[in-house]
Amino acid sequence: MGMRILSDPLKSGDLTITFNDLPSSSTIFTLIFQFTGKRKQNPVLVGVAGPVLSKKLCSFDRRGVERKPQLATGSWKMEAELKVDKFGYEVRTSSDACVSAINAFYDQVLNYRRRPSVILEAAAHDDQCVLANILAAYFLSSDPSQAPSHLQAAKSRLEQATPYEKAVFDAVNCLISKDRDDDVAFELHSKLLKSFPRDLASLQRAQVLPSNEQEDFVYGMLAFPLLELGRMEEAEKAAKKGYEINKRDCWVQHNFMEECSPSWDLCSSFMFTHNWWHVALCYLEGHVYLNALGLLLRVHVRGEMDAFEDHLKTLANCVTDQANWYLEWHLDVLILWALSCTGEISKAEELLKGLKSRIAKMNKKKQQFMQKAMLLAEATYEYGKGNEKQALELLGPEFDADNCKMIGASAEQIDIFNEVWYCMLLNNGQAAKAIEVLKKRIKSREGIPFLWRLLERSYKLTGRDEEAATASEEAKRLENAYFP
Repeated sequence: MGMRILSDPLKSGDLTITFNDLPSSSTIFTLIFQFTGKRKQNPVLVGVAGPVLSKKLCSFDRRGVERKPQLATGSWKMEAELKVDKFGYEVRTSSDACVSAINAFYDQVLNYRRRPSVILEAAAHDDQCVLANILAAYFLSSDPSQAPSHLQAAKSRLEQATPYEKAVFDAVNCLISKDRDDDVAFELHSKLLKSFPRDLASLQRAQVLPSNEQEDFVYGMLAFPLLELGRMEEAEKAAKKGYEINKRDCWVQHNFMEECSPSWDLCSSFMFTHNWWHVALCYLEGHVYLNALGLLLRVHVRGEMDAFEDHLKTLANCVTDQANWYLEWHLDVLILWALSCTGEISKAEELLKGLKSRIAKMNKKKQQFMQKAMLLAEATYEYGKGNEKQALELLGPEFDADNCKMIGASAEQIDIFNEVWYCMLLNNGQAAKAIEVLKKRIKSREGIPFLWRLLERSYKLTGRDEEAATASEEAKRLENAYFP
């Protein structure tokens, strides 16, 4: 390290010395020493300007001669310089590489790419950057052996953080808490977005639109919830606008599907298989295990499993590995069906017991919220075993899978459980009830031929042949539209 004296200690009594940081950085540390009272041979550190200094400091006498190195023990406020992330918000760090890695993490998350672990590089470049550490803790939140160290590192520097970093810390810290309150987490994210609306990585929600009219990704985010709400024309308009801005946005492509498939090779396994899953759904009407099991359950409901039995057994064997359990409720429910359907009853019971145990540890408010999810899990387990009457009793006469979205499934993904329920009604002498719910469902999803086939079957079981013929004709028309 280099040294130069900026003031004359013999005249002023103060000694200001500038150190160069480690060879890989051009950062300058300015340490201000003061000679007081009887400690003229051991100057006292009274101020520091520049980034955090975590190394041994040197002691100097009144002539500025270096004495034996000693470990700094004083306390002082040190602030790294401010930089700006890709959303335009201030981050306190002295490392350009740290900010670059944070931005790369944003890109990975928003594009559903395969390397969100790049955020760990940000924390490595600056282990005292609050934003880098809280995002690293979020990425590692499923790993209790690694996440706490990053969380603690972020907490330890929170006083020096920018308002943006503090807002992100509060929101993410609540989100990854073991005893998190979802309502509080939502409120904190809403507060964050109100103050920093361009932060698309914090909460992918349409409320950020007014401040992001020409931003990447935001229209894909808007198109998806519009699609979920059944507002198809608005969803299409938003998707087209997003595609004009960024043709690589996976959620925008999610609306155009197959013609965009060449770019999906760069996606994470979840988004790669998820988009192809949607293409497969289109051909039926039309995280790998989630999409594969969801598709096989649809095939099973349609009575076409003969050609896929081996595939289901292979998948069931894979998901006996508990490393695939408790990642998300939607996947757990599908795993319960796969295990029970293929005879892996003891494994299915173990998973079901684990889910019940997790709910028992929640607060009462969260337990009530997850009650329908637990009933769906139990019913799916019974359905897989062939106990349809028991499954029907668990779901009840007013079941609607749309009320079970807390498992983390989209409208299209959750609808398979409605189809399972319709089939169980027909298989257990409740054709009249099936007609009632199918007619209601078709009003909102009239373009699905399978629903018309179920309605045709319902009419036949109740002796309403003329209406059955009408339903059959509509089913054929739609099938021909999918397979001209």
